[in-house]
Amino acid sequence: MESTSIESMEKPKKRKSVSYAKWGYIFILPFFLVYLLFTLYPQLKTIIYSFFEYYRSGLNTIGPDFNGFGNYAKLFTPGFSGEVMLFKALGNTIVMWLMGAVFQLIIALVLAIFFTSTRLNLKCTGFFKSVFYMPNLIMATAFAFLFYALFNTVGPVNQIAQALGWADKPVDLVTTYPWTTRSLVATINFLMWFGNTTILLMAGIMGIDESLFEAARVDGASSSRVFFDITLPLLRPIVVYVLITSMIGGLQMYDVPQVLTKGQGAPDNTTKTIVMLLNDYLSVNNYGMAGAIAVILFIVTGVLSFLVFKSIRNKE
Repeated sequence: MESTSIESMEKPKKRKSVSYAKWGYIFILPFFLVYLLFTLYPQLKTIIYSFFEYYRSGLNTIGPDFNGFGNYAKLFTPGFSGEVMLFKALGNTIVMWLMGAVFQLIIALVLAIFFTSTRLNLKCTGFFKSVFYMPNLIMATAFAFLFYALFNTVGPVNQIAQALGWADKPVDLVTTYPWTTRSLVATINFLMWFGNTTILLMAGIMGIDESLFEAARVDGASSSRVFFDITLPLLRPIVVYVLITSMIGGLQMYDVPQVLTKGQGAPDNTTKTIVMLLNDYLSVNNYGMAGAIAVILFIVTGVLSFLVFKSIRNKE
């Protein structure tokens, strides 16, 4: 009896182990619930509606009636002008994005190299970062209203041109000439986003080992040789990220041309983007056609992003 009691006393007690793994799942559960309810579910409904005839005519709702690829066929059918509006809107979107994105990337890259140069060793770089990023905080609609006020027939640009004798009468630079309006849209997008791109590129350059630059200088490499052989190759992942995110944002361009042209895409639909075309169908409650455009936009975005990523990766 005594030996049994001694053994039971010497036997260590088992402690309850606390599993913290479940708490990780509990903490991320709200994100997945919100994503499923407000993102994934609407996306699936959009894809489903794209195969249905579903619109409102007056006070009556037509559908949803399954019509297969009928909505897609209508989008690829030429209109009264002989143009496929989907192609025109997609072309307008890509052109206006390229007009702003090319200069945005070039100028942002130049500024990033300038402000991260150890030779120049510029002061107050934090202040300049804030100044560059500040336009990104202004709403796109505010920028569009500002440019409309500057360049319309009664704006200061026309008044200055007439005062200097450059024009005999006011010219509506917003809705008269296609390339003028496109340039205004591209300029607004450039002003809004070049600061964000500059900061991203600066962060990428600052992440490159400084010893590589020092070794290149010791070997007598010129600044251009250092840029093309060291900076640009090591900065390629950031450049890919900037290009893809800029392209996705460009394909979703809506607010600037919508406000600047009052939703008309003037002149002659040369500034109507694909999202503006989608909004035209939503405004008349044609959910089937709007869903088809959304699906096409998703496919185009995915294909272009893959091609950009693949082309840069092959160069590596």
